[in-house]
Amino acid sequence: MSVNGQRAVPAYQKIQGSIRDLIDAGELKPGDSVTSERELARLHRVSLMTARHALAGLEREGVVERRRGAGTFVAPPRIHFNKLMSYTEQMASRGLAAGSKVVAAKVIEQEDEIAARLMLPAGSKMIKIERVRHTSDEPFALETCYLPAERFPGLVREPLGRGSLFARLEQDFGVQLTYADEEVDATAADSRVAQFLQVPRGAPVMRIRQVIYSSNGKPVIYVVGFYRAERHSLFIRRFR
Repeated sequence: MSVNGQRAVPAYQKIQGSIRDLIDAGELKPGDSVTSERELARLHRVSLMTARHALAGLEREGVVERRRGAGTFVAPPRIHFNKLMSYTEQMASRGLAAGSKVVAAKVIEQEDEIAARLMLPAGSKMIKIERVRHTSDEPFALETCYLPAERFPGLVREPLGRGSLFARLEQDFGVQLTYADEEVDATAADSRVAQFLQVPRGAPVMRIRQVIYSSNGKPVIYVVGFYRAERHSLFIRRFR
């Protein structure tokens, strides 16, 4: 117990906090090496066991990953398939702040294949929102969202570079998003994707295509996302 009556923060939590602070500040990025257990023990003047406990806790949370014989590294963001979350929410669950740069926000038509994904008649007007998603100024993903224009009037004029699109639809338009059908595959970055993600052309990227449905069972958003393969991992929980 501390002098002012408040419970003192355990030493292992202080170590965890210091590592999270470095990640939040962008000084440590996914794939970067984390200070070793022995060095953490020396810096924080704790036992090796305490330092080990701190890293083990971060590993369980998915913040870091340990590689036998190599050390401890900042883990890539996990994409969880057992819960429908926006990219902003995914990053927030990791304690990371997701930013967005809007590449395009406009109304399109004559995209019949996409209209079909949204169960719209051919020639329907749709909103197209293309954004580069980044954390600590590093691009992580290129996402393009398509929505029925008639259902979301004025959306293209909103500040789409800030906050979660999911939250905006739910709060401003009263849409309750409930589930999604997703297709995941690996592909090679073409010149355009490579430019926005700052990877070599032909580099492996993860592609996720999803149709997101509202509570009435109607498709609301069709999303095509390209994610840097070395910066993301999939987390799938299966039940029997």
